[in-house]
Amino acid sequence: MQTQHPAWWQDEVIYEIYPRSFNDSNGDGVGDLPGITAKLDYLQHLGVTLLWIAPFYRSPMVDMGYDIADYQAVDPLFGTLADLHELIRAARKRGLKVMLDLVANHTSDQHPWFQAALADPTSPYRKYYIFKTTTTGQPPNNWRGIFGGSTWTPVPNEPGTYYFHTFTAEQPDLNWENPALRSEMYRIINWWLAQGIAGFRLDAITHLKKDQDWASLPADGPDGLVSVTNKGLNRPGLGTFLREMRDATFARVDAVTIGEAAGVGDDQLGEFVGPNGYFSLIFDFSYLNLDVADANQWEEPRPWSVKQLATTIFASQTAMQQAGGKFANVLENHDQNRALSKFVPNPAERTPMAAKALATLYFFLAGVPVIYQGQELGMQNFQRTKIADFNDVSSLNNYYRLLAAGNSPATALAIVNWRSRDNARVPMQWDETATGGFTTGTPWLQMGIVRRGISVQTEAADPTSVLNYYRRLIRVWRSPTQRKVLRTGALLPVATGSDSVIAYRRRQADQCLLVLVNLSQQVVTSQSSYRGRVVLDNYTVAPPTTTQTITKLQPYQALVLWEL
Repeated sequence: MQTQHPAWWQDEVIYEIYPRSFNDSNGDGVGDLPGITAKLDYLQHLGVTLLWIAPFYRSPMVDMGYDIADYQAVDPLFGTLADLHELIRAARKRGLKVMLDLVANHTSDQHPWFQAALADPTSPYRKYYIFKTTTTGQPPNNWRGIFGGSTWTPVPNEPGTYYFHTFTAEQPDLNWENPALRSEMYRIINWWLAQGIAGFRLDAITHLKKDQDWASLPADGPDGLVSVTNKGLNRPGLGTFLREMRDATFARVDAVTIGEAAGVGDDQLGEFVGPNGYFSLIFDFSYLNLDVADANQWEEPRPWSVKQLATTIFASQTAMQQAGGKFANVLENHDQNRALSKFVPNPAERTPMAAKALATLYFFLAGVPVIYQGQELGMQNFQRTKIADFNDVSSLNNYYRLLAAGNSPATALAIVNWRSRDNARVPMQWDETATGGFTTGTPWLQMGIVRRGISVQTEAADPTSVLNYYRRLIRVWRSPTQRKVLRTGALLPVATGSDSVIAYRRRQADQCLLVLVNLSQQVVTSQSSYRGRVVLDNYTVAPPTTTQTITKLQPYQALVLWEL
């Protein structure tokens, strides 16, 4: 049984590292594990406590490490297993824990299991994956993969036989219906836990179960296909796999787990992260995907308002509180475009003040805060002029899918620029040199284009910077004074009478924090006055120590009050 709340991980502040783009120690243009170790002092000073490191396993890098060819080996691009052990040791010395990414839904097509499955239809590894044979000359069904195109790829030299993949053809799905496969995955998970890691973020975990009728559905696009999410996302029976995995691995050592749990409804939150849930935490993507009509259809933007943003956040927060679980609260990650570009439509308003306002908005929501590398600097989206400048396989696939659907190259490029995962994957900006202090060589991916004043070196020296504001946010979150109300206090939405202000209270018994965030360029006068001690104000480095009465908010002002 999973540890009951409150648990140790409720005191953590999580920092996601995309190792390929964080810090390059050897000048080959690719970030690596020794590069992370070299920046542990920076992370300690920032105030984070738990480092989530995206995949560094051996991989052909079709999907930048999310296509794993060996679960128990470090890819030479990133270093060695000894380098990882040194990272864990050095992190522990600084009071930092390390968690890894676990990709359990699929492997690389270069994994020895899949190679054996292809080589011999009678191999036991054929049952580690999903193979189907048809007599029609057509794939088994009309399901479309997450990155576009059919979910089925023909098996060489076996006419009529196909293998299944939710994502790219180079990422064949594992067959979780096979007990032998499940047992092997649990062995691998326990091996990693024995290396001294604190837990896992579980990639695409709600895709493990597929409807076993494998039936076609009416097409939902001009390609004649239908999204695989209809038959392969959070399907009945998934819980059997997740419960078994939890009991065989994580629960044995009280590891922290964060599920990338797309498709989970409000009525299932207790099942996933309640007191006896499958995971410690799951992500809330409801507000991150507010700007698209369908997260699987990039070309369908959706207009949104600050009021809708507030409604979306509070709906999911309320549902989670009723379920008795916790979110891992995010503003950015390696699969999303940058928050400052997403949530501030006018480029002229993408200022440090706006970045601080967004940070304040999400940081004190009920749950555990997660920071993505560069978010603490206020990094923004890029603007590429040609498709050749992109690396992300999802961006490339969707670009050509958009062209095939009749869009012009200019339109397709604009959409990809807006949504590309490469926006978050550009190298970390340590200084303002040509390569940002990331490498002495040529970066594997072009640097971002919005860089002046946005770097660790520049911001560390500026008390008013976004970086130093994040340090203040973390100090407040970790403060013993606020600890109880922020870990276990209820979240209560606050009506301000303004559609551009998002406000909420965190209340525990007689303790109460009030968060007020103006997401507009206008001064807003509230219909109510608020009185208390200012804990945080993004307009000043040192808030007044006396009790204040707040009646108006300046443009993009964010305040946190200890109410009296």
